[in-house]
Amino acid sequence: MTDTTENTTVAAVDIIEILDMLPHRYPLLLVDRVKDIVLDTSATGIKNVTMNEPQFQGHFPGRPIMPGVMIVEAMAQTAAVLVIKTLDSAGTEKNVLFMSIDNARFRRPVVPGDVMEIKVTKKQQRGPVWKFSGVVEVEGKKVAEADFAAMITD
Repeated sequence: MTDTTENTTVAAVDIIEILDMLPHRYPLLLVDRVKDIVLDTSATGIKNVTMNEPQFQGHFPGRPIMPGVMIVEAMAQTAAVLVIKTLDSAGTEKNVLFMSIDNARFRRPVVPGDVMEIKVTKKQQRGPVWKFSGVVEVEGKKVAEADFAAMITD
């Protein structure tokens, strides 16, 4: 296992490795890549928003907008990659499950063609419970933010 006391930076994680880490699959896999990973500290997920995603058929016809709950889920998936990378547990039976969402704010709509940069930072860890803050930006402008917690399970 990597020593995380020095906030080690690791290589970016591509979609193939994400598929090995997370149980999510299309249409609910919401992270295409994770970069800027500092073990036990932070990571940045990338989500390329495209018109062919199923949520845009009904949210909303004629004015496609990424649902806020899916933006928060993308934050959680980015955090899950950070946790699994930190614990060096890719390919194991460990799951990262949402526990709570607080202070969620949505600043502007995310639409097809946008590239979401999902920045998550670990705030606290107690046993299997990890707490994070997340900020999502598109073209350097904040579009959403939230605090959330997750639990690591087998």
